Amino acid sequence: MDCYDFNERFAAYLEPGFYGCEIDDPEILDYLAAEFDKEIVTHPDFQYAQIKLKFGTSRVYTNSDKSDEWERRIDAILRKRRESKDDIKRDRIK
Repeated sequence: MDCYDFNERFAAYLEPGFYGCEIDDPEILDYLAAEFDKEIVTHPDFQYAQIKLKFGTSRVYTNSDKSDEWERRIDAILRKRRESKDDIKRDRIK
């Protein structure tokens, strides 16, 4: 799944005038899709506006009280990936 697919899938929940998700990462998009599917069931008036990276961390703008939780999980996925890349670089230098 890419950003276009994600935003199309959840178009009915996208707040008018906003672009939706711009983090084009399959692992993050799959995580958010699963979370949004659960949120829609428990919070039928759910809406999202933007999901993006800003100053190196994620920002999830929704009307859900889970936005902070989702940001922390996205940041953890990105941090893990960065650390893994750093480990690979260190191994190459040795």
